[in-house]
Amino acid sequence: MLEAQGLGKSYGNRQVVAGLSLSVAAGEIVGLLGPNGAGKSTTVAMLCGLVAADQGRVFVGDGTRRLELTEDTPGAKRRIGVVPQELSIYENLGAAANLMLFGALYGLAGALLRERVEAALQLVGLADRAGDKPQLFSGGMKRRLNIAAALVHDPDILIFDEPTVGVDPQSRNAIFDNLELLKDRGKALLYTTHYMEEAERLCDRVVIMDHGQVVASDTLQGLYKRLPAVATLELEVDGAVDLAALGKEPGITRPTQDGARLHAGVADLGQAAPALLSWLAARGHAVHRISSGRADLEDIFLSLTGRQLRD
Repeated sequence: MLEAQGLGKSYGNRQVVAGLSLSVAAGEIVGLLGPNGAGKSTTVAMLCGLVAADQGRVFVGDGTRRLELTEDTPGAKRRIGVVPQELSIYENLGAAANLMLFGALYGLAGALLRERVEAALQLVGLADRAGDKPQLFSGGMKRRLNIAAALVHDPDILIFDEPTVGVDPQSRNAIFDNLELLKDRGKALLYTTHYMEEAERLCDRVVIMDHGQVVASDTLQGLYKRLPAVATLELEVDGAVDLAALGKEPGITRPTQDGARLHAGVADLGQAAPALLSWLAARGHAVHRISSGRADLEDIFLSLTGRQLRD
């Protein structure tokens, strides 16, 4: 339903996006992850048609309804709904009036516009606040109204740019429910986030980009297979550990230390845990606590990019 082929964008001598390709099918949520400066915002802007790519093409729709997204293609942008990171609503207009305005910008009018406004408010749980102004809303309610504004023209494709920033857990869960309902209705959803747990919960596939390029695109299960470590160990230890020496030990990958907390990936938990304890004891490091866990999307991300998501 949404496909990018070889997108590239430069600003002066700085290449921000280079040869990026991705796709999103109907009824699918695809996560777009990358550290700060990876080129995500520029990619989203090109996918929306807000920024022209220097190279590459973007297509929307499928089958006979497939259109290339250009300034000269009638109706292509109408197939897309965008939920930007910054709120794009009018605080002094009622919730329904906001949606009436956005719907009118897409050419809706009369009974159809009223029907779409009512349906969008119902979906995001704001039908009972239709006449209230957003300036009276909580941050989470404003976010949900922002989503409704992207839905009112009933697009095939929805692009969410960090829609849960600054919202409370209850509102975050309400937004997740909205996204899953839209997926069930056959919408194609692209979702950018800085929260790994959101991507793990919501996304059918994850695209990880760094330095303007896609470094991985797969299901979560497929990404986990790329990891050299399938489990993690976290220990509370005395003293500074020689991480370079520890990293050369069999079955230990990418050890890090933050104060007293030592963290390492391990290929086999049963073999690595006693071996690591013996290694630390032999070097005079007392261990006060040890815990284990499975590798997660954060470990995958670090393995592929060498950076934290927010670096």
